[in-house]
This record gives sequence, C-alpha cells and structure tokens, in this order.
Amino acid sequence: MLLSKINFAQQTQKINLSGTDATNAVAWDFMCTAGMNANKWTTIKVPSCWEQQGFGKYDYGFAKDSVRGKEVGYYKKKFFAKNEWKNKQVQIVFEGVFTDVTIKLNGKQVGATHQGGYYIFKYELDNYLHYNKENLLEVEVKKHSDNASVNNAERKADYWIFGGIFRPVYLEILPTVSITNIAIDAKANGRIAATVLADEAQQNLETKVKIIDSKGKIILENFLENINRSVGDKFIINTKVENVKPWTTETPNLYTAEFTIYKNKKPIHTVSKKFGFRTVEVKKRDGIYLNGVKVKMKGVNRAPFRPETGRTLSKTNSIEDVLLMKEMNMNAVRCSHYPPDEHFLDACDSLGLMVINELAGWHGNYDDTTGSKLVKEMLQSSSHHPSIVLWANGNEGGHNFNLDKIFTENDIQSRTVIHPWQLYNGIETQHYREYNYGIGNYDNGREIVMPTEFLHGQFDGGHGAGLADYWEQMWHTPTSAGGFLWDFADQAIMRKDLNDSLDTDKHRAADGILGPHFEKEASYYAIKEIWSPIKIEKKEITPMFNGKLNVENRYHFTNLNTCTFSYKLYALNINDSSKELIYEAPIKSPNIKPSEKGVLEVFLPNQKYLADVLCITAKDVFNKEIYTWSFPLDNPKSYLNSVLNSENSKDNITINIETDNANDSIRLITVGNLNYYFNKKNGLLYKVKNTNKEMPFGNGPILCEGIAIADSVIFKQENNIATVTSYYPKKSLISNLIWTINSSRILKMDIKYFPAAYHSNMIGVNFSFHESAIKSVTYLGNGPHKVWKNRLAGNQFGIWNKKFNNTETGEYPWIYPEFKGYYNNLYWCNFETTYGNFKIYTETEDMFLRLYTPKWKTDQWHNYEPIFPSGDISFMQGIPSIGSKTQRNETTGPMGLKNIFYDYEKDPTRALQMILYFDFKN
Repeated sequence: MLLSKINFAQQTQKINLSGTDATNAVAWDFMCTAGMNANKWTTIKVPSCWEQQGFGKYDYGFAKDSVRGKEVGYYKKKFFAKNEWKNKQVQIVFEGVFTDVTIKLNGKQVGATHQGGYYIFKYELDNYLHYNKENLLEVEVKKHSDNASVNNAERKADYWIFGGIFRPVYLEILPTVSITNIAIDAKANGRIAATVLADEAQQNLETKVKIIDSKGKIILENFLENINRSVGDKFIINTKVENVKPWTTETPNLYTAEFTIYKNKKPIHTVSKKFGFRTVEVKKRDGIYLNGVKVKMKGVNRAPFRPETGRTLSKTNSIEDVLLMKEMNMNAVRCSHYPPDEHFLDACDSLGLMVINELAGWHGNYDDTTGSKLVKEMLQSSSHHPSIVLWANGNEGGHNFNLDKIFTENDIQSRTVIHPWQLYNGIETQHYREYNYGIGNYDNGREIVMPTEFLHGQFDGGHGAGLADYWEQMWHTPTSAGGFLWDFADQAIMRKDLNDSLDTDKHRAADGILGPHFEKEASYYAIKEIWSPIKIEKKEITPMFNGKLNVENRYHFTNLNTCTFSYKLYALNINDSSKELIYEAPIKSPNIKPSEKGVLEVFLPNQKYLADVLCITAKDVFNKEIYTWSFPLDNPKSYLNSVLNSENSKDNITINIETDNANDSIRLITVGNLNYYFNKKNGLLYKVKNTNKEMPFGNGPILCEGIAIADSVIFKQENNIATVTSYYPKKSLISNLIWTINSSRILKMDIKYFPAAYHSNMIGVNFSFHESAIKSVTYLGNGPHKVWKNRLAGNQFGIWNKKFNNTETGEYPWIYPEFKGYYNNLYWCNFETTYGNFKIYTETEDMFLRLYTPKWKTDQWHNYEPIFPSGDISFMQGIPSIGSKTQRNETTGPMGLKNIFYDYEKDPTRALQMILYFDFKN
C-alpha cells in the first residue's frame, strides 16, 4: 500500500513556550513590582519561582511583613504562529502559576483571569493569533490573589509562598474536532469503563479505543458507543479485558489506552493515557481495600520542593522522591497540601505508591465558584492515574463541604473524598493523636482510622521515634488503615537575598525525614526497618542456633518466594576497624503468603566460628533491597575475653599506691608508666596520666540520675593487683564500686547500682572529658546513627568511626550521621583525642554509649525536649525517649515511657551491674 493512501490521526502537537522544567528553562522578558530587583525590565527563566531568580520577597505563609498585594510579575514572550495553524485549534496551557493569571495576546485580553496556583488551565487562542507572524504573549501574575478565598486556601499557610510561572507553558495544536477529556475506570477483574468527550457535536463521528499492554501488544480494540450528541459528543465503553495484570503498589502494572476520533471513517485525533486495572473500595467500619485486599498505608506527606528552585521541579526530581519513599518501604503518599506535578503522579503509577491527591487548602478553603472550577481542573488532569486511591478536600478545617459533590460528579471512579483532620466518609483522619487515644473513637472506636498526619518529625523527634509502637498497633488493629508521617523532607529554601544560605524559617520547615538535599536522618533508616514488609522475629544467634528464623510476610500481595535472600559472614578487626568477608551464600526463599508467618532457614558453614557478625539481606522482585538485618555472633563478654587474651601484656609491673603530693584528697596508683588518680573520699576516678601526658578523663562514675555518697574508700595492693573499693550506706543508690588494676595496666570498673526511681529516664554513669579534645570515636556496636529509647531500629551491628561534628538534626549544616547522642549495643569504643587515644570495653550486655549533649531547640509546646545527663561521656543501661513537635515522649507508645526497674527495697541481689575496662596504654 502507498504511504500517501494511509490515513493517520493527528496527535496533539505540543510546542513549548517555556522550558520543560527547572533545568531546561527558557528566558522571557520580565518585571516584578516589589521586592528584589523591582520595577525594571530584564529577563527571567521560565518555569521558575521568581524569588529563586532574584525577584520579589521571600514570604513564609505566616510572615507579618509580607508585601501581599504588591508583588505583581509581568512576563512577555514572542512566538511565531505558522500559517498551517489556521485550520487548527490552538490553545495555550499553563501547568501551574502563582497565583492570579491574566493573559493578553497581541494586546487583547484572552479569557478571564485564572485564580488558583496548583492547577492546569488552558485558553483558546484562535481568535487572537496573527498567522505567519510573530505574536506577543503578555502574562500578568499576581503572587497573592484578588480572591480572598484563594489566599485563605493557598497563601496563608505553614509553608513557603512563591510567585511566578513555576510549571511549564506550552501551545497545543489540535484538529478542529478533537478529544477534550478522557475518563477511565479499570477494575482489577478486567472490567473497563471509559468516556471520551469531543469538543462539539458532529455527525458521522466515531471513536475507537485500543488497550495496549506494557509489551506493546494490543489486547482490546473496540469502537465506542456514541451518546449525548445534542450537547457534545460523549463516547462510552463498558467491556471486559481478559487476563489482565492488576496494578498494586508491589506490582505496578500499567497499560495504555489509545483513543481515536473518526469522522466519515477517517481518523482525526488520537490521545493516549496510561492507566492500571485496580479496584479501590472503602468499606465503612472495616477498612480500605485494594483489589479485594485490606491495605495499610505506610505513608508520608510530601511537598514538591528543592532548595535551589522552590516548587519548580523536573520529572527526574519526582522519580527521586518516589524512589526514596520506596527505599523506606513506604507504599503511600499524601500530596499535601495541593496537587503535584503530573510527572510525580506518573512516577507513583509506574513505581507503585498509593496517592491521596489533595485540593489546596491549609486552614482555609476556596469559595464555591472558584473551588468548583479548580476541582474540575484537578480531576480532568489527574483522574486517570491508578495511583490515586482517595481525594482530599482541603486540610485541617480548610474544607468546603459544598465541593464534595463536585468530586463525585466528575470522577468516573467515584473515589472516596476525605477531609484530613476530620471523621468523614467513614474514615477518621484526625492528626497527631496519642498512642491508645480515644474513648469510643479512634483506635478504641469502630470507624476506619487513618491519620493523614502523625508523629510530626520536628528536628530529631517523631518520624521513627514512636513509629514501632504505632505501627504494631496499626498492623494488628482491624479498622486501622495505616497513616501518613509528617513529613518527607526539610523545606530549606536557598535565599538569593542572603548569599544563597539555606533558610527553614527557624523551626517551621525543618520537619523532614530527609534534609533539604535529601540528607538521610536516623529516622530514615528506622522507618526502613519498621516498615519492612518482611519482619524477622528478634533472635539471639548462639552456638545452639539451628539456622531457623521466624519470619512474617507483611506484604499485601506478594509471596516471599518471589523475593531473594542471601547472607554474609564478616570478621571484624579491632586494630584497623576493618571487616573481612568470611563467607556468603544465597538463602532459599520461603513460601510464605501475604500476612502469614513461616521460617527462613539459614545454613551457616563451619567458618561461622571465625566471624563476628551475620548479615541477612532481602531483595524484592525488582532486585531492590528491602532491608539488611545484622546479628552479632558473640556477646560482649566473649568478645572482650578474646581481645584481652590477645592484646594485653602479662609483664610483672610494680603497682604503687600513694597520696598525690599536689592534692591531699587524691590517691595515686602507678602501674608501669601509667598514673591513675582517685579521690580518696568517694573513690571516683579523677584523671589519668601516661608518662608526662595527662588524659583529663575522669570525674566518674557519677550516676546519671540520683546521688550516692560513699561512707568510706579502701585502697589495697595485693599480689600485684591494686583495688579501690567504695562502700555505701545500706539502701544507697550504689551498692558497691570496685576499681581493679593489674599488671595489664588496664583499669576495670565494677559497679552495682540502682536507678534513682521506679520510673527513670536515665540509668547509668557519667564521666567528664571535654568535647574540645575529641577528634573521633570508633566503636563496636549498632550504628552509625544515634538512638532513643523509642527509636532503636534502623542501625547495623559493626565497627563505626564517627568524626566529631556539632550537628543538630534538622539544622544547618545537615551533616549526618550526627556525633552527639546515644548509641546502643556497645562492645567497645576507641577515643581519638588531642591528648592521645584510649579505649573502653564492656562485658555488660545491652549497653548504651552517650556522647555529649547536642545543642537543641524545642517546639513552642515543649513536647520535643531531648533529655541528657550531666557530664560528657556516659555508659548507660537505660536511655530516655524523645517527643515530637505535637506529642510528649510518653504519648508515643510504650517505648516512649520511662525505664521501669523494680528494685525491691534496694536488695543488693537485684542491683544492676556494669563492668567497664579502660585502656589508656596508647
């Protein structure tokens, strides 16, 4: 057949007037009327937030010195209109502008002013174009709206407010008869309903649909029924496709629907949409179902943001965001508090996230007229996305109830509309409720519970802190549908007016799991473990280990036999902090169905006796790591014995006890070239001196909480061993304290003590060593991130080297992992200091190391409040939990409560015991 006789339908021709994203922007003429570089014509990159191009004024939503109403941007752009467009439709498309937009073409206003910043809108240009000539496009943009309800919904909010054409602008060239809208409802069983709207009533018009799978195979090809000709052509299909692969978050299968309009049997216009076959049901007093399976949302709130470009993003940015969420084993995202870029929804479709798409509104809402228009714009652009499972009408009181019906009337899928922070449509979404909250409601009620914000992660609190308790409750509560953490990343804007420094408006925008450039906080790793769809039961790997690990499958749709498992055995070298791979092997994937339990069998070789740690890694069907679990193969005492036997000198060294000439209250114990100084009144270590080099480590052990005063101290030397024994009154917080020094020159501390109270924040002992002398610390234990009592997940067992830094979570310079804080499962630590190095070992299990007190800020309600003991370095058997911006630590669940210790009237047999070994030989 000759090519000239083949009829092709025209696809929509797209001509970019702006760039496609922040990295591919195009210069337009521009002037801004207030703020930076005001009232002078120059150029600006489009798309962009004009503040990030050096114009206007930075404005956080609560700013009292705002220039609201004064910032207006004027844009000009020339483009050439081809002669061949005369017999076409030409429309201009704006994907997002802050906030009121009025356009002129060749000096004439086109249409009415558009109000609302986050929505795709269009203008017809046919009657204003000069063909075969250059045309002048003029765009007036008001940063703040003339419509009070738009300002209430979008501008008066807890986030950065920007101005400008921040998403792309382009022309669409269409045939005179074209497709104006497509709506698709494709169920998991293969039933598909779709409607196609043409722009005018035409005779002899037909529409055909092709359904194409991911491999390009046509699996359905049908002509659609034509109805409603008197108003405009509406074509509808209602049929079933056999053997479809449903869309889920775990298997995000996508198809393409290709719709073509025919006139007089000739193809005129073709439009394609990607979609997925999936069924969403909200069953009141039961749960949210995807494809017939009750699902739990492991979700996060996400705002489109980058420090350099504000809310102007790219497809690459969207994919980055979704991949990071998937890496944290999340399966859901809430688009707070406004609709995102379409490429973000595309990424959620293709990578597998359930989405709550949200009409803008923080604590205010749109009026009926404006809101109705914007709801329709949002639905028209995004309703085909299979990832969208719910709609949100505003946020936290910013709900216009009159708009709910607009969602229902314009969504072919009739997805449920929720009101975040309200009980609405059978879903309780109230924010920041305490663990075990409710009397006849919430977790103690009958409705579906799905907080659209919980565990507000200001600074180091929230997010991973408390999540383990919340998630176990959510997982086992039948009416729980999971929830959404607040929020994804710190929104620190790079201020052009402050030498490109990063600004979070103090505490307001420092709420993220990630830093502004996606620096990963400790909570990132905690969430990854807690939300792992594979849960390995806590297990001690002892010599009697039979290789069996109890495993629970917390996937909704995936059998664990489709995942891959492997293990590695490592030997750890204390001398150079290295690790050596001893052995690695795959593990047979167990046949465990979703929501069921089973056994993972690990067959360890004889080489296991050479190893110190076992690491087990699980990967999903796409070969992405789900999580790596680590298990120590020795306890601290066994590990310590091997170190002491191999490293310490057995030379016969004279030990002398004498009073320090410079200070009568200090006794000096000399062993070889080491001098240990003790207070003869209380038996505390005062300092250490190695030859002529002083090590100002001492003033301990001091109890982290409570006071104990010794009755007497006995210094004794016998059989080449020196001891310092402190005796305390009966029922004192310290039962006894014994220092032992032998020819190895290592100082041993053995203390038996009690917590200060039945409920205690901190249990352990402190020493002094000023932070100015610290260079780094290397330790064997769980790391590399600090922990809290209610955030222990996410670390790996191994040797970790931490360079000193003074970083506070959520603050400049966002250097992670932080240095200061608590660390768990300590075996030994090596301090590199300006005075030389020293090591501390323990044979006590479940020990915490505390490194100094970070500088920290609190929230306005004083819920966050990190707790640290006095002193500088602590060895602890109980550490405090942490709160969040909106909750005290004790309301985040059982792990947030204080440590409980039943001391039975200070019975010495029930005392806690801590044994430390101090090596100052280096």
